[in-house]
Amino acid sequence: MTMKNTILIIEDESAIREMLSFSLMQAGYIVIQAGSAMEALRIFDEITPDLIIVDWGLPQISGLELVKTIRETDVISEAPIIMLTARTQEHDKVRGLDYGVDDYMTKPVSVKELQARIKALLRRYKGFGKSNVIHVDDIKIDLDSHQVLIEEKDVKVSITEFNLLKLFLKNPNKLLSREQILNHVWGRNSYVEVRTVDVHILRLRKVLKKHNKDFLLKTIRGAGYKFVAEAD
Repeated sequence: MTMKNTILIIEDESAIREMLSFSLMQAGYIVIQAGSAMEALRIFDEITPDLIIVDWGLPQISGLELVKTIRETDVISEAPIIMLTARTQEHDKVRGLDYGVDDYMTKPVSVKELQARIKALLRRYKGFGKSNVIHVDDIKIDLDSHQVLIEEKDVKVSITEFNLLKLFLKNPNKLLSREQILNHVWGRNSYVEVRTVDVHILRLRKVLKKHNKDFLLKTIRGAGYKFVAEAD
C-alpha cells in the first residue's frame, strides 16, 4: 500500500486555503492547513510534511521569513517548498529562490499546474537515487523499512526509540532540550510529561550500550541531550 504524501498549506486567505486543500485532497494527498506562520511553526512541532505550500504575504511573519526559518530548522529543512504570491517581478522571484524556495507560483493559482509542480518536486525529493537512510558513526536507520543497523547488525527498537534515534541522527552535535525532544517525538499537544523523555532516553541508551555506542548520547546537565557524531 502506497503511503499518502502530506502537504502543509500556509495561507491566510481562508477561501484560497480551502480551495487548494479540497483540490489536493481530491488528488489523494493528506492536507494540513495553517493560517499564519506561527500556526505553521506549532504544526512543525508535531509533524514533518512531505511538501510545504506557503504564501509570501502572511501576517506578522512573512512567508519569506518563514521559509528562512524552515531552512534553518534541521528536522524540516529538507522539505520542498512552493511559494505563492501576487508578486510578479523577477527580482522578487530571485529573492524567494535565494531564501530556499524550490518553486514559485503567482496568483491566481492554476490548480492543475500546482498539482503538476507538486508531483515534480516530490519525484525530485523522493524519487530514484534519493536515500532514506540516515548514517552516523556506524549507526544507520532506514526510514522506509523502519530498520536500525549498528555496525551492519540489525537492532530491535520500539517505535519511540526509533523516533528518538531518528531525531538525534538528524541533528548530530546539536543540543536538544527535553521540551524540543518531547515536541518532536510525542507532539506539542500530547499529555506526556517531560520526565518521560528521560525514561525513554535511558531505554535508548541501554540499546546503544549493548553495541558499545552509548557514549555517543551525551547528557548535558540542566540543558538536555546531545548525540555526538564523533567521540570527544
